[in-house]
Amino acid sequence: MSYFLRRLPLPRLLLLCATIVAVGAGATALAVALGTGPVPPAKPLAEAVHDALSAPAVAGVSARIQFTDHLLEGSSLASQTGSGGGGAASSPLLTGATGRLWIAADGRVRLELQAEQGDTQILYDGHTVTLYDAASNSLYRYTPPQEAGASSTAGSDQEVHKIPTVAEIQEAIVHIMRHANLSGATPTDVAGQAAYAVRISPSHDGGLVGGAELAWDAVHGVPLRLAVYSTQNSSPVLELTATEVSYEAVPSSVFAFTPPADAKVTEIEPPRTHARARGGASNQTVTHEQGLAAVQAAVPFTLDAPATLAGMARSEVRGAQVNGHAAALITYGEGLGGIAVLESAAKAGGEPEEEAGGFLGELPKVALPGASASELPTPLGTLLSFQRAGVAYVLAGSVTPSALQDAAKGL
Repeated sequence: MSYFLRRLPLPRLLLLCATIVAVGAGATALAVALGTGPVPPAKPLAEAVHDALSAPAVAGVSARIQFTDHLLEGSSLASQTGSGGGGAASSPLLTGATGRLWIAADGRVRLELQAEQGDTQILYDGHTVTLYDAASNSLYRYTPPQEAGASSTAGSDQEVHKIPTVAEIQEAIVHIMRHANLSGATPTDVAGQAAYAVRISPSHDGGLVGGAELAWDAVHGVPLRLAVYSTQNSSPVLELTATEVSYEAVPSSVFAFTPPADAKVTEIEPPRTHARARGGASNQTVTHEQGLAAVQAAVPFTLDAPATLAGMARSEVRGAQVNGHAAALITYGEGLGGIAVLESAAKAGGEPEEEAGGFLGELPKVALPGASASELPTPLGTLLSFQRAGVAYVLAGSVTPSALQDAAKGL
C-alpha cells in the first residue's frame, strides 16, 4: 500500500488520505453530538474495550454526520474552493461537509458528503472502494489485492474472530503505553448514547501530531467519535461527528449508486511488488531493494542521501516506484516526527507541478539552493516538492515548514 500511495499524483493522494480518515472513522461509526443522554458507569479501560468487542452485532447503522477538516485551512489552496472551482481542493473531503452514513450488517458502507460544488460519494461493497467527486465529475475505483490465505476454513475464521480476554487486552494496553500516552475509559454522553472515550498521544517523536480521541457506544460497542489533533491547536484538525444515530437494518437500495455516464473514471491498480524490470521496459515493476548501495544500483540517477538531515540520522533507504519507474525513499529520524524523502528521475522538460496535474503550481514558493520549491503546510505536517539537476524531490514530515525547508537545504 505504501508503494501505491507514493505513485499517486498529489491531488489523488490528498483525496485518498482524506477518504481514509473519513471512511476509517465512518466505517465503524459516528461521532459526537452534544446531548443529555445517559452516562455509563466507570470501569477500567481493558474491561470497557472487552465489553465493546463482546457486544452483539447491530443490524445496521444510519446517521446524519458532520465531517470537519481544517487540514488545509489558511493555505492558498483553500482559496481554490470558491468561484465554482472543481479541483481537488473543492472536494468536501478537504473542506468539510455535512452528510449521511450507512453501514450494513454485511460490511457494506456508503458515505455521502454534501457540498455546494457537488456531493462526494464513497462506497465499499466488501471488495472495491469507489469514490465519486461531483465537483470534478471524477470517479476512482480501487480493489485491494486479496491477502494470501484469505479463503480460510471456518475453523480458522473462528480463531481469527476470537474475542481477547480482559487480561490479553490489558497486556496490549501496557505494551502501547511503552510508546504512547493512553488515557483511561472516560464515561461520557455521545449522540445521546452512553459511551466511553479514550485519548492516545505520542509520548515522544510525535512531530506535530497532538493525539487522537475515540469514543464508542457502551451498549452496542460501535465507535461513535474520531478526532485527530495537532500540537498547534486545541481544536480537532479532523473530526467526524453525527447528529442522529440509529441501529437498524439498512436497505440494499441505499448502496446502489450509478455515476454520470460522462464521469472521468480512474481504475487504481495495486502495485506489483515482486517482479524485476528487465531490458529497460518502463511498464514493468522494479524490485524494491533495501540499503543505500542496492537502491543506488537500481535507480538511474545519483542518490542524495546524506547520513544526517536537519539533525536527524538516516534510518532507512528503500527502493520505490514513481509512475512505474525506479525511485528511492529515504527516511530520517524516528516516529511521527521523522522526515521522508522520495527521489525519482525528473520528467524530461517537465516540472514537479506538471507531474501533479498543476495542483502544486497554486502553492506558495520557497527558495532553496538551486531550486524553487512548492510548499503545502498543514497543522499535521508539511509537504515540499522541487526539481534539481534531473532529480525530482518530494519531502514530507510531521514537522513545521521551516524544519522541512532546513532538511531540503541539506540535500
